[in-house]
Amino acid sequence: MSPRTIGVTEVALRDAHQSLMATRMALEDMVDACEDIDQAGYWSVECWGGATYDACIRFLNEDPWERLRTFRKLLPNSKLQMLLRGQNLLGYRHYEDTVVDKFVKKSAENGMDVFRVFDALNDPRNMERAMAAVKKTGKHAQGTICYTISPLHTVEGYVHLAGQLLDMGAQSLALKDMAALLKPQPAYDIIRGIKETYGEDTQINVHCHSTTGVTLVTLMKAIEAGADVVDTAISSMSLGPGHNPTESLVEMLEGTDYTTDLDMDRLLKIRDHFAKVRPKYKEFESATLVDTDIFSSQIPGGMLSNMESQLKAQGAGDRIREVMEEVPVVKKDAGYPPLVTPSSQIVGTQAVFNVLMGRYKVMTGEFADLMLGYYGECIGERNPEVVKLAEEQTKKEPITKRPADLLEPEWDKLVEDAKKLEGFDGSEEDVLTNAMFPGVAPKFFTGRDQGPKNVGKTSEQLAAEKAAADGSAKAVRGPIKYNVTFNGREHSVQVEPA
Repeated sequence: MSPRTIGVTEVALRDAHQSLMATRMALEDMVDACEDIDQAGYWSVECWGGATYDACIRFLNEDPWERLRTFRKLLPNSKLQMLLRGQNLLGYRHYEDTVVDKFVKKSAENGMDVFRVFDALNDPRNMERAMAAVKKTGKHAQGTICYTISPLHTVEGYVHLAGQLLDMGAQSLALKDMAALLKPQPAYDIIRGIKETYGEDTQINVHCHSTTGVTLVTLMKAIEAGADVVDTAISSMSLGPGHNPTESLVEMLEGTDYTTDLDMDRLLKIRDHFAKVRPKYKEFESATLVDTDIFSSQIPGGMLSNMESQLKAQGAGDRIREVMEEVPVVKKDAGYPPLVTPSSQIVGTQAVFNVLMGRYKVMTGEFADLMLGYYGECIGERNPEVVKLAEEQTKKEPITKRPADLLEPEWDKLVEDAKKLEGFDGSEEDVLTNAMFPGVAPKFFTGRDQGPKNVGKTSEQLAAEKAAADGSAKAVRGPIKYNVTFNGREHSVQVEPA
């Protein structure tokens, strides 16, 4: 019997650098790897969505739509994949249904194939419209289960959620483990449960981060349970708060009943390319290699660094432990939401406020909205006392309906808003960029013609910094010699350290 082929999604062009280096990688540092990526045999190539859209206009002076079109040209044989936050699209609020339809349509037109649609609360109502919009374009709608741990999260609950997403038209399912909490046995149990309930032909993709050190084993158990596709990152862009290495997966399956059919020669070329690129972004790298505290705190690395920076800004950097202990309290009061953008930021910031000012003495507007149902439904009941405080602070009533049902049609207004901006190019893509990030887009539009900005450091800059550091060390030890040309003649000059 021939081995079963496991599909692989390569995440080096999106989630790998989002997780390892704050989404700062410039497009020019990716293009030379694209031919090998395109020919390596991946099931899909994740290259857009998530935080890349924001980072492009905020830090890199790069049009995210042009990035997508470039990938479409350079990866003609590949399925391009993106991460879409359901009704939030790529922004941080809910958008009215027409805007969701428009964003999906433009993404498909510009080259996107696979839309991994998720919601931070696992509320299927917040994913339904986006998945319907994807199917309308003829592209692949992937419904996503965000994995977390709580007294209320069970294998049966995850299997039930899978059924809801399939009923809504999901063509495949993603089990998304953003905090590296998914241990091998739960992965096996959830995937087997889905396959046995809804049929062995139900496609399941598994996405794990590597932060806790257990998830390469998780991928093996997921494959044994019937997972069809797994996400990995080429080894030179892997591990830490990132993902498991692509080549390690290939080698792990050697001699088993499974194979990836990936071209190892191509993988090694991709590896070598990013091995040269990665040092340029050293200043943005996370220091985390392995963090098993996540199993108890359930705080993803990005959320932890965000809370640390908030505390340092208040001169309270030494209180991070108190905040880590407060996060589970806030999470429980909110009904146990998974901690992923934007719920992780909302819960984390409220935990900081609680420690600095007293529990719920001051609520952020976002946390109050979360408590009142304006982000959707959580698995657990919200703490009624905290709900009452949120009502008093916001003068708003709690809701149980889908949050987007409260929104008025807004596309025409978004078009008018964009038309007023200097540098607006008249396209629907620009309207969407301003809709996602109205605080950032106007500045980007006015400076767009200056071209993309690479925030990484070239090998020459890194060498100069090293030489300067070495020079400083030598200066302490003794004199430095220089050759100086004066009136056409060269002189050797020796300078003693001060």
